[in-house]
Amino acid sequence: MSATTIDTATGPGKLEPSAGRQGTFPDAKRLEYAMTSFLQDLGATAALYLEACVHCGQCAEACHYYVQTGDPKYTPIWKIEPLKKAYKRHVGPFSFFYRLLGLKKAVALAELESWQELIYDSCTMCGRCALVCPMGIDIPSLVLAARHGMQAAGLVPRDLWEPTDRANREGSPLGATKEVLKERIAWVSDEHSVEIPLDRDRADVLVTVSSVEIMKYPTSLAAIAKVMRHVGASWTFRSDGYEATNFGLLAGDRKGQRDATMRLINAAIAVNAKVVILPECGHAYQALRWVGANVYGKALPFRVLHISEFLAQEIRAGRLTLKTDPRSMTFHDPCQVARRGGVSGAPREIFRALGADLREMSRTPGLNWCCGGGGGVITVHHADPLRYRVFHLKMQQVEETGADVLVSSCSNCRLTFDDGQAHFHWDKTAQSLLEIVANNLAETH
Repeated sequence: MSATTIDTATGPGKLEPSAGRQGTFPDAKRLEYAMTSFLQDLGATAALYLEACVHCGQCAEACHYYVQTGDPKYTPIWKIEPLKKAYKRHVGPFSFFYRLLGLKKAVALAELESWQELIYDSCTMCGRCALVCPMGIDIPSLVLAARHGMQAAGLVPRDLWEPTDRANREGSPLGATKEVLKERIAWVSDEHSVEIPLDRDRADVLVTVSSVEIMKYPTSLAAIAKVMRHVGASWTFRSDGYEATNFGLLAGDRKGQRDATMRLINAAIAVNAKVVILPECGHAYQALRWVGANVYGKALPFRVLHISEFLAQEIRAGRLTLKTDPRSMTFHDPCQVARRGGVSGAPREIFRALGADLREMSRTPGLNWCCGGGGGVITVHHADPLRYRVFHLKMQQVEETGADVLVSSCSNCRLTFDDGQAHFHWDKTAQSLLEIVANNLAETH
């Protein structure tokens, strides 16, 4: 694929060849598939959003990409311009006149290719733009609709598509297959002297895991096992439904997203679980807690809790008791868990139970700056220079607290922090809230 250049007044600039294409179908078909997908997503809610925009620019000031570059192409509402053009030209109330008078030209394939940077590389779907929009426009949902069209056209950045394709083929985006899970469980169980049940036929709680935890932070497996032993829960991992990471959601792959979600739902039903606990992973929470019932087609037959919600619940019930950890800590709220998911109180209940000296970042939790790696951005390596640029905002927020310990409840955020720490030789390492809890369990009698 040759590089495409477009004037920065009307588009994002040069598309790097590494962005990639999927499939071998003709360009005309790519465009047809994209437009069909766009129109499929343009229901009443999306139409209302697209008609409601008053071009006030407030979403720009909320976007870490715009704030750090000052470049208007990073204005969030501009990122869905191809989707908006499709709406105005084909299904909007004045579409006939837009076509007749040429007010909105037809979306071209070259335009979609050039827009990859804005739809994938420079949007974490963090939701700050939606929070400040005076018209209540949920821009991240429109970005996701745009990603659906891009995936249908085979125009997903290669670095993001490869783990998505691996998840579709192997069940895990990072190669954390069933066999790897079993090996890690055996090793962690022996290393930490804790039982980690796998494939029990019946359990009240199905615990899921992120492939990032399996491959990079395996001590989280020991941490959840220690907590579950402490509270006396009936629980299990299941090798037929353990991977909560949903790259289909990030790439815009509807089928991949559905398959990943249904594996968890079916596994929970198989063990007759009353609760499914999602790991420290932001988009995993969005994929099952807020989208799972849509995929399933009816209400889920179990509760869905982020691990921080479960920990807070057990603290309130008196089953989870903790030793005091008086260190000064600051907490990074994962965007998809807190701002998009509404889970901001639970982590703070945990910090209170720990007796920690919690030093909040500015404008937390609602307007907390994104770490810059969400939405699949951390996987897109040609986007690294821009991601490091916006990471400065997060570093500044953390430093201003003066806290000794940085904590988060999302393994993807931790991965982004680790990467930023290595790049900038920063002295802060993000720690897991779950692991802090597991390391401070009170003695049981």
